[in-house]
Amino acid sequence: MSADKTKNLDYQPLGVYAKNGGATNGDQATLKPSQKPSQTDFSGTDLINPKKKTEVVSSKAVSENKETARAEKSVASTNGTKPEAEVSYAEQQKSKKEKKKVEKDRELLSNDRWLNRNGHSLTYIGIFLFTFVLYFRPYELIPALSGLNSIAFIFAIATLLIYLPTQFSTEGSLTILSTEVKCILFIAFWALLTMPLAKSPGTAWATFNDTFNKVILIFIVMVNTLRTPARLKGLMWLSIGIGVMLSYQAVILYQAGVFAAEGNRVYVKYGGMFGNPNDLAMHLVIVTPLAFAFGMAAKKLLSRIFYFGLTFLLVIGNMVTQSRGAFLALIAVAGVFVWKLGKKQRFKVMLASAVVGILFIAVAPGDYGTRILSIFIPSLDTVGSSDQRKELLQLSIIVTLRNPWGIGLGNFPIVGVRNLETHNAYTQVSSELGLLAFACYVIFIVSPLRKLGAIERQLFANEETSWLYYMAIGVQGSIIAYMVASFFGAVAYNWFIYYPIAYAICLRRIYRADQLEKGIEIEGEKRLSNYFQLQKA
Repeated sequence: MSADKTKNLDYQPLGVYAKNGGATNGDQATLKPSQKPSQTDFSGTDLINPKKKTEVVSSKAVSENKETARAEKSVASTNGTKPEAEVSYAEQQKSKKEKKKVEKDRELLSNDRWLNRNGHSLTYIGIFLFTFVLYFRPYELIPALSGLNSIAFIFAIATLLIYLPTQFSTEGSLTILSTEVKCILFIAFWALLTMPLAKSPGTAWATFNDTFNKVILIFIVMVNTLRTPARLKGLMWLSIGIGVMLSYQAVILYQAGVFAAEGNRVYVKYGGMFGNPNDLAMHLVIVTPLAFAFGMAAKKLLSRIFYFGLTFLLVIGNMVTQSRGAFLALIAVAGVFVWKLGKKQRFKVMLASAVVGILFIAVAPGDYGTRILSIFIPSLDTVGSSDQRKELLQLSIIVTLRNPWGIGLGNFPIVGVRNLETHNAYTQVSSELGLLAFACYVIFIVSPLRKLGAIERQLFANEETSWLYYMAIGVQGSIIAYMVASFFGAVAYNWFIYYPIAYAICLRRIYRADQLEKGIEIEGEKRLSNYFQLQKA
């Protein structure tokens, strides 16, 4: 090659290049491009002289590079021996998105501060007895006990008297202050604060004193008392048990042709929170996902058959009540289980579920199918309740907009149509207690859903499909069932949602305690690897 070419800016002898920081093998005649390569890799190793370590500019940068390298390695491991450089942009974005989910889940679950898992044994006994009386109402089942209709109040007072000293000695505070507890305390405070300004302060106080104050107190006791799986299962079995009993009675009445509501709906004459077919159906649809979750978590075949049989009976009991809101809630619950349990073959599972749903409506007894269709075709509703509910919904929204601070607890019937409730739990809160209380009510319901979802994802990523995993999904199903069904009922101050929320808080406590006992911290890299392996499968 001529000397003129060696002077060209594009090519220089290696001797010249070496002066600029390059490497030479002693052959001055060999020509190479003059562009200088990168000197170091992520770890600070000199690429030209591996034995030489260069100074790392920023330890934070190195840490970030290592995190990126691990994430890329995780993605590459799911694609055989694919080099990191060949990882597609879509896979890189997927890994980043999944990593953000991991960090978000960690943050959600780290907000709670649990001190221990012991204590409150006597308080739990009180809660169990109170719940038994609340659900089964033995003074109605057994005539000899008819004079004990205040026994629930007695158990509630006794439970509080045991709870207060035990809680202070155990944790040194009145209650844990989880997001849900803060929300319910604010709603109670706001109801009392706005009571003098209510359209009828007497009505507001009567509503607060009748049920809502008991709901708040027992809820706070429950979230501090339910600390073990055994305690949680005990209350869940009670709620499922009363549902099964009432479903059986409803089916018997249907077979006998006894329709005490609207001429074609079964009505089990049972007081308390099951005083009408819609409230009964709401409880049934709330406990149905719990029974199904027990069946999924059961290890023995006979246990699975037993719980799935209970689930079937609860669904049939729901059908004979002919509650349209509960039907929509049941569809939502089915969607939750299909989506969360059918992660690997979602399309097939969803298709099969759609077929089962169509067959379910087709073989439904009596005019159940016609009543369900009246949701979409109001002319099929012979009673006219759809138009009435629509009118009340519109009026409750107008009342909310005109009174952003609320008109007083339980005061909507005063301004409503024909002295009727809102027939919607959300607008019941917004119209009577205002927008601030409404926001707290929504957070109260949504917050446990998000945290249960985080637990479920962490357990699934680590292939721990245990009882806790299935119950996290089951309680999510219960809360979603209430969210749908309560759109058609003024039940915001009743017991229905407060038990599932307490279950959700208990599951978080149990999960966190188990993780700390095992010394386990879920690493994002492990979840990334498991996630992409599942996607590939």
